[in-house]
Amino acid sequence: MIRPIYYLLVIALILFNSCGNDDLEPSEIATVDQESLDENGLPIMTFEALKPQMPNNLEYIIDLARWDIPNNGSDAIKTTANLQSAIDWAHEEGISRVILPDGVYLVGEDVNDIFQGGIQIYDNTEFVISENAILQIDTNNKWNYCVISLDGDNIIIRGGTIKGDKDTHIFTPRESDGNTAHDEGHGICVWNNSNQVLVENVEIYNLTGDGSLVLETNDVTFTNNNIHDNRRQGISVVGGKRIEIKNNEIHHISGTSPQFGVDIEGAGRIDEDILIQENYFHHNTGGDIVNTSGKNVYMLDNVMEQGEGNEYVDGPIVSWHKTHNIIARNNITMETGSVNGRLGYIQYSSGGEKGHNRATYVHENICNSCGMFMYNSSGADVRNNKFYGYFVAFSEFQNALLIDNLVTYSEAHPNLRFCWSYRFNEVTGFASGNFLGENLEEIPLSATEPYSLQCVKDGW
Repeated sequence: MIRPIYYLLVIALILFNSCGNDDLEPSEIATVDQESLDENGLPIMTFEALKPQMPNNLEYIIDLARWDIPNNGSDAIKTTANLQSAIDWAHEEGISRVILPDGVYLVGEDVNDIFQGGIQIYDNTEFVISENAILQIDTNNKWNYCVISLDGDNIIIRGGTIKGDKDTHIFTPRESDGNTAHDEGHGICVWNNSNQVLVENVEIYNLTGDGSLVLETNDVTFTNNNIHDNRRQGISVVGGKRIEIKNNEIHHISGTSPQFGVDIEGAGRIDEDILIQENYFHHNTGGDIVNTSGKNVYMLDNVMEQGEGNEYVDGPIVSWHKTHNIIARNNITMETGSVNGRLGYIQYSSGGEKGHNRATYVHENICNSCGMFMYNSSGADVRNNKFYGYFVAFSEFQNALLIDNLVTYSEAHPNLRFCWSYRFNEVTGFASGNFLGENLEEIPLSATEPYSLQCVKDGW
């Protein structure tokens, strides 16, 4: 079990304050159990999403003629009913691998006033959408829909295309309040306690809501998918444990808030042990990753680009108060900025009691034309990052460790050099080996005495 880093930081900083700067090496400041950190000083990831294992090798290519299934994008009611009958039959026969042949399959059935149904996939099923097959929701006026809804454990969705009705959707005002957000139209709904799920090599786009919704499920993996042009999110995690999002391209999310590539937002549910790694994010209006509630969330080796012509609302990486984040080796590029300025990473605060019960790790990231800001909290280990053309800032923050970072001025904004680079307001901690351009920057952080720059106190 990983020891809570926050308390160890407090002890280490007290020891540092009593010994003085010259008696300790940077690596000794935040001493922790060696078993809890890897060779690069990051918490060792102790989880892995369990993958589906099919019970047999039986395979069925859906016989369109036998089931009378249109594949020319017509007759959604007939297509939905007959395609579902074929899937149900294969499931009843114990066939694990079900293949949808090439074609365009228009689905959708009227379930109730707010929900449009698609097709359901049950436990112990690998549903393969052929490379030239498109599963498309019919134009509707419903607030919610699922093109594919999962019901059961041990499910794979692989290949092909899932398409929403964003371009033709009828945004009928809701009777209760007249709202027309209609932001719950999803490509794949991973819910109904559907654990051990894999979504792989699927193009998911044009949804009125999210490419995929993960709702209170465990062991879910998204890999090698192209998720784009949805109105609300690429992937929403609304309660889940051991979620892996790896090697996907998630882009052009725009239309209705929050408009992020990945949104972890449990709304009182448990979000824990989440890996977001080696994805390519670009042209996402809200931002790329937002963590409002997740614990033990690893954001590693991602490329995040604002994209030419795109306007960020919040910014590439956003975390909320008392979430657990390990942010490492990401390459982040901002073209302009957001409502937060040009901040590649910002940690929001609730404005309440300070303190994460675990440190936030920000290691070896490259921020091109952007920086980072954390405020009204505690516990941060910020090391070996490169912030080109913007600042690193902390405000009302306890126990900030800044080691071996680089900040540079922006040649495009020469008038912003006053009170630039490393900016502090009421901050305790330790700093060593940080550079402003080619010059070593002296940052007199202390374990006990909060430090502020006068120019910051005067108004940043």
